[in-house]
Amino acid sequence: MLTILRQNIWRVAKRDFSRAWAHTSSVHSVNEQDVEHFTKILSSPSSVISTLSPSFSSSSDLENFNADWMGKYKGHATTVLKPRTTEEVSKILKYCWERQIHVVPQGGNTGLVGGSVPIQDELVISLSNLSKVRSFDPVSGILVADAGCVLESLSEHIAPHGFIMPLDLGAKGSCQIGGNVATNAGGLRLLRYGSLHGTVLGLEVVLPDGTVLDQLSTMRKDNTGYDLKQLFIGSEGTIGIITGVSILTPPAPKSTNNVVLALPSFSNVIPVFKATRQHLSEVLSAFEYFDRTAYDLALKHGHAAPFPAEEVEGAECYVLLETSGGKKEHDDEKINTLLETILSDEDSLILTGTLSQSPSQFASLWAIREGLTEAVSKEGKAYKYDISVPVSSFAEVVGTVRARCEEKGLISRGLVKHVIGYGHVGDGNLHLNVIATEYNDEVAQTLEPFVYEVVASHRGSISAEHGIGVMKTHALKYSKDAISRQWMRKIKDLFDSKGIMNPGKVLE
Repeated sequence: MLTILRQNIWRVAKRDFSRAWAHTSSVHSVNEQDVEHFTKILSSPSSVISTLSPSFSSSSDLENFNADWMGKYKGHATTVLKPRTTEEVSKILKYCWERQIHVVPQGGNTGLVGGSVPIQDELVISLSNLSKVRSFDPVSGILVADAGCVLESLSEHIAPHGFIMPLDLGAKGSCQIGGNVATNAGGLRLLRYGSLHGTVLGLEVVLPDGTVLDQLSTMRKDNTGYDLKQLFIGSEGTIGIITGVSILTPPAPKSTNNVVLALPSFSNVIPVFKATRQHLSEVLSAFEYFDRTAYDLALKHGHAAPFPAEEVEGAECYVLLETSGGKKEHDDEKINTLLETILSDEDSLILTGTLSQSPSQFASLWAIREGLTEAVSKEGKAYKYDISVPVSSFAEVVGTVRARCEEKGLISRGLVKHVIGYGHVGDGNLHLNVIATEYNDEVAQTLEPFVYEVVASHRGSISAEHGIGVMKTHALKYSKDAISRQWMRKIKDLFDSKGIMNPGKVLE
């Protein structure tokens, strides 16, 4: 059974890999002479992991680098390099440029679209050894760090100074800041602190030919022509490798609160959101949505119920809102005014709600939302669609996709167990998850390109925060017109005329 399941997983991924690889240029695979050269470049023998001489690592040593964490995509790289400095990255890329060896940059490998794993036997460059904090200014809050620094470690580094990272993700314990920037990760704090396009002040990037582009500015205002760093934010390692990041971190809030509300109807989400923004204004830091099925799955897989079952009977969905302010009394007053307003509304906007009364309850309420990804993975094999559509269309999109699965008999035959939606109301990001019993062609063909056509009908985006990777290269046309794709290709060719960087990703 396990063998059959694995075959199903790789069959779905193989379609994406084959499509992507068909568009790559001629390539030289890494050979023993290359490995010998790399051992001379890198300062430590442990920085070279290879099944080729003179390293002779076992294939099991490369498994985590060759597969994504969902187990959907798998490559066959024979060699992984773990440089410790920007100079070492530069020397590696210069050599690969000359030898025309395809390269896959890899951070924490927590992506969901196959963007950080090899398609075939490309060279993997892991940034995990670039893990030093270069500087932190406790006055301005500007942090400069190596690209391989883990997001949670950076949070811990600046916390004693009274600052937080502007980015918060469920994978914060393993994702790396360079990968966050390369994928323009969004996360839970975007409503309050904006995207990385705004908080990243500068980057250090090694270009495909080994040239180091030093854009590592710590200035918040720099109006000197083209803002080159913006090209690399969200580029997914296709035009260079980010080795250093300068980022503006906000002061840590003095007071935080969160509330979970049970709503009788999805149609109430927008009125509640409007009231929340009106009453909480500058202290509102998150407004998260999850439908009833997502909530039930979270409870099924270990999370504590915030309400007695009888109180939420008939609830169609839930929202979690968070405040981050400077004075507890001020924030409490704002929240109480909001709750009084929506509870007294004649249209009965909510069934019930719970306000955290302690740090442990605050964490418990957030754990429901943050634990949805894990709950989904425990429930079955997820087809994940990270999309942007108008908030008013969240339930409609989920319902349309569920109806599609019903029409094709996938639900009645047990191939699809659930179709759920959750996400960030504040920025229109819906995480649509179709939970199947296994990955197979029938489910995939039912969903694609149907899901992307639905997104296009709402003039939305096929990727709100996860990126394109290898999974969505063929679907880019649903969000970017021909002229836009043409200019993206020109930028790619300008930086990487030999096509060695992360082949088959983002662009076909």
